[in-house]
Amino acid sequence: MTPVPETGQPPDGRPALRRCVAGDLEEFASSYWGSRALLSHGGDYSDLFSLEAADELLSRRGLRTPFLRIAKDGAVVGDSQFTGSGGVGAEIGDQVRDDKVAALFASGHTVVLQALHRTWPALVDFATQLSSDAGHPVQINSYITPAESQGFSAHYDVHDVFVLQVAGEKHWTVHEPVHVDPLRNQPWTDHSQAVAEAARDKAPVIDEVLRPGDSLYVPRGFLHSAKALGGVSAHLTVGLHTMTRYLLVQELANLAADEPELRTALPLGFDPGDPDQVAQILGKVSSLFTEKIQSASAEDLAARLRRRTWSGNRPAPIAPLAHAASIASLSPTTTVRLRPGLRYRLLPGDPVRLQLPDRTISLPAATYEALQHLCTGAVTTVSALPGLDGPDQLVLTRRLLTEAFLTTTL
Repeated sequence: MTPVPETGQPPDGRPALRRCVAGDLEEFASSYWGSRALLSHGGDYSDLFSLEAADELLSRRGLRTPFLRIAKDGAVVGDSQFTGSGGVGAEIGDQVRDDKVAALFASGHTVVLQALHRTWPALVDFATQLSSDAGHPVQINSYITPAESQGFSAHYDVHDVFVLQVAGEKHWTVHEPVHVDPLRNQPWTDHSQAVAEAARDKAPVIDEVLRPGDSLYVPRGFLHSAKALGGVSAHLTVGLHTMTRYLLVQELANLAADEPELRTALPLGFDPGDPDQVAQILGKVSSLFTEKIQSASAEDLAARLRRRTWSGNRPAPIAPLAHAASIASLSPTTTVRLRPGLRYRLLPGDPVRLQLPDRTISLPAATYEALQHLCTGAVTTVSALPGLDGPDQLVLTRRLLTEAFLTTTL
């Protein structure tokens, strides 16, 4: 019997990704993903974020660093210039001071709200859905720039980005990479001179003004810079932390730690800077490493990749008090569903195994049909779970609610 896939596609076909790309998603996947920048028009992001939302975060939510950065002309302002104590009962000294932020913004500084996928409800949900749609972890920042100002000079990111213009207008310039497909430990500052020269001397691949509802896809490594025009500009930077082939190489190397001979100490007095001494052991190490890689199974590697990547984005939030109350009051008429955005893999057998980002749950073989039904993502009542009698339906549902695999619905 074929296992249920890790995550099912949403019934309306990748709704969050659809909001980032105006054209055909299959064409985007085959012709643009990771290789070409793309400008799209005709969106609407007013439900996701706004200037009013930014003001609320900056003034009423007790925001702390590192959830805020402030910059001007490529220089980041020290935290002490916009943070301080929250007053009586909240003396923590790194809380955002709205008056200081206001003064910096008025003097032309860009405000960067970081990790909005953790702090603003609409973007928490959007990031959860986009991560499911794209299969890669997602982070969201917002850049709010005063009129005629620029926060950062030309640079590249080490992750793919969707820019979603929320308010105002911003002129974007995008150039081809000087370092193709950079890894996370290969920042643009390693190539700062080449970046500056390319931005100055080469023709851009995109040189356009983004207006509210426009989106821009910028693959990692592509140089980009932006400048606000006649009014305040705000955009969301939706970063996709792309998994790469090198990630598999890293995990293959980690699998080699299971080989005792590869854990053996190097000779006493070994000089790692001496090529002759390195050569004496390189052949043996290479042979052992190659043998270990060739004997590794796809399941061994998949298990490590699950642990490393499935926790990259949190699934849909659970209200702890309400969730506990729903477990206590569970009945045959309670409606439940798979927790949105949760990564999982269901494997048949005796016992059935339900693999989650941080653990594997073992369940009786008789629950498999009911688990398959739940994994479709459909809303269902406890009494509608197939293959189980009433008491077992309640036992299974209570277990899966306790494991936060399921949530109740109103």
